[in-house]
Amino acid sequence: MEKRKTEIATNSSTPVSAGPAIAENPAKIGCCTHQYHHKHKYFGEKTELFFALLAGIFLAAGFTTTFFLAAEASVILYLISYFFGGYFTAIESVQGIRNGKFEIDFLMLAAAIGAAFIGQWGEGALLLFLFSLGHSLEHFAMDKAKKSIQALAGVAPKTALLKQGSSASEVPIEQLVPGDVIIVKPHSKIAADGIIISGSSAVNEAPVTGESIPADKKPYPQKPDVEQHAHLPKEHKVYAGTINGAGNLEVAVTKVAADSTIARLVALVNEAQTQKSSTQNFITKVEKYYVPAVLILVVCLLFAFLVKDEAFNKSLYRAITVLVAASPCALAISTPSAVLSGVARAARGSVLIKGGKPLEALGNIDAIAFDKTGTLTTGKPSLTNIISVDGFDESNLLKVVLAVESLSDHPIAKSVSDALIQKGIESEARATNVLAVPGQGVTATFQSKEVIIGNRALLHSRGVFISNEMEARLSGLEASGNTAMLVAQNNTLIGIITVMDTPRADAKQTIQSLKNMGLKKLIMLSGDNQKVADAIAAETGITHAIGNLFPEQKLEIIEKMQADGSRLAMVGDGVNDAPAMARSAVGIAMGAAGSDVALETADVALMADKLSNLPFVIGLSKKAKSIIRQNLFISLGMVAVLVPLTLLDIAHIGPAVIGHEGSTIVVVFNALRLLVYK
Repeated sequence: MEKRKTEIATNSSTPVSAGPAIAENPAKIGCCTHQYHHKHKYFGEKTELFFALLAGIFLAAGFTTTFFLAAEASVILYLISYFFGGYFTAIESVQGIRNGKFEIDFLMLAAAIGAAFIGQWGEGALLLFLFSLGHSLEHFAMDKAKKSIQALAGVAPKTALLKQGSSASEVPIEQLVPGDVIIVKPHSKIAADGIIISGSSAVNEAPVTGESIPADKKPYPQKPDVEQHAHLPKEHKVYAGTINGAGNLEVAVTKVAADSTIARLVALVNEAQTQKSSTQNFITKVEKYYVPAVLILVVCLLFAFLVKDEAFNKSLYRAITVLVAASPCALAISTPSAVLSGVARAARGSVLIKGGKPLEALGNIDAIAFDKTGTLTTGKPSLTNIISVDGFDESNLLKVVLAVESLSDHPIAKSVSDALIQKGIESEARATNVLAVPGQGVTATFQSKEVIIGNRALLHSRGVFISNEMEARLSGLEASGNTAMLVAQNNTLIGIITVMDTPRADAKQTIQSLKNMGLKKLIMLSGDNQKVADAIAAETGITHAIGNLFPEQKLEIIEKMQADGSRLAMVGDGVNDAPAMARSAVGIAMGAAGSDVALETADVALMADKLSNLPFVIGLSKKAKSIIRQNLFISLGMVAVLVPLTLLDIAHIGPAVIGHEGSTIVVVFNALRLLVYK
């Protein structure tokens, strides 16, 4: 066991459980840092709401007794209302002062004390009641957004069935280390990221990728290398928190619990809550000067009786009323509530947005640059054409190709042989003397005949004649994006096999949806040759394609477009596109469920590896931007209306309190509309 603990410590520098991170690090939500009230849960999580209701009950009792009992009785009831209404406000005000900050809680508490000082106990109690009720309802509503994110922490199971020889024992997932083998029973959650080494099943990956259709999984045919797991085909990999189907699986663990896909997702979403947008940063700067300015104004109003023929109590009452009216509570909550709701809604749609900055920036983009391979295309070659030459029998052609290509470890050869096997082709004999010619193709002997499969250069070097008609046909195939391989037998051309990295099934519809949203500048940046890039662009609807690019050249194009005024997002796989993604206004990664680099580099990650999620997240960002604007208008508009009315003695403290707290609740529930965005 000590050895296992040492291995865990060596393999991970992060805490092994990502789940509690959210609960132990409450985000700053609302007007003030509401973290101290969690230590006083007399009534559980609803303590603040119960205190607010008790404040309201004693406020009503105090108001009622004014008609039947002496004034002292109502004052006592108002004092009790003060206690329950001001309990958490006082705690947070004191903490804020200790930190050298005068926050909105302090303004509200000062206004209530001032009201009591001039004998307006009822209005002071009303202020604290509505303030505490507003905040308790605000927290109740905001918890709905936070719980959408926190639910991710409970996706992965807490224990795993560890295989040890011929037996198995249940262990905490924190004890698993790369190389361990775990048993996953049918219809149970998978406890760790890993590679299947035994068994087949359909796995529900919706908890991680959002994909509704279960993915067929099968064992990796060779002994897996955990260091190379990221490069293995998806049908051999599983993720922690996904749900096994009807098959029994044995999985070789590739990551410790803290580094699993779901744990990193939870950690990054938790971190995202603390990353502020430009609007949030602006509001923070405004508050820094706004609150002291309000306090200075209130102090000046206290001395209005010196220049105006009125009693001091009148000046004090006006100052307190202005203090309530000018408090920017709704302004403080307007943007954070929208950001948190937007991030939560995106997470439910299998899109990770790392905070307010990319959420807001994504709503402002006017151009998108796409990588080709793995982004607009599937990322792997598919067999597209089988052409026999000069009447050579096609079935024999396929048998020759399969016999040779099945023995090659080249990715194109593997894709061709896999496609032929799926077509039901069977080779009657195996090729021999297989020799790979780097960058050109392969030679072999099959049924006592020399076989050459490769490009023009390889066939020319071996003396194989290619007619002008065939050259023209090859050029046409290559112009449409195909990679052509010539097949010769005994120095005679017998056929052509073409493969192509085909567009994703949803690529064309996604591009059209983006155009419909007003994004007219959609370009593709590719390392492939220009003909291939043009072919993919024509098929998907991309407006402009640039090929033959190295990663640093992609970066230069991004920089030039942004210098010309484009607000650009870069969509890529997060590996060779990382520099361009990092430099763009918003970096968007595809297939982040299987890519560590994507999660670390991108501002936004499409966890389900579905390009069709791109219009969804851009639409969500635009909606969030619109709601943030609405919230700012409501919050600033309420202050702009209430302050002059209170200065002119038109509105008294009651209407000021109702307007102040009402606007706060309105902006919160307006922001929560993002949780049901479709």
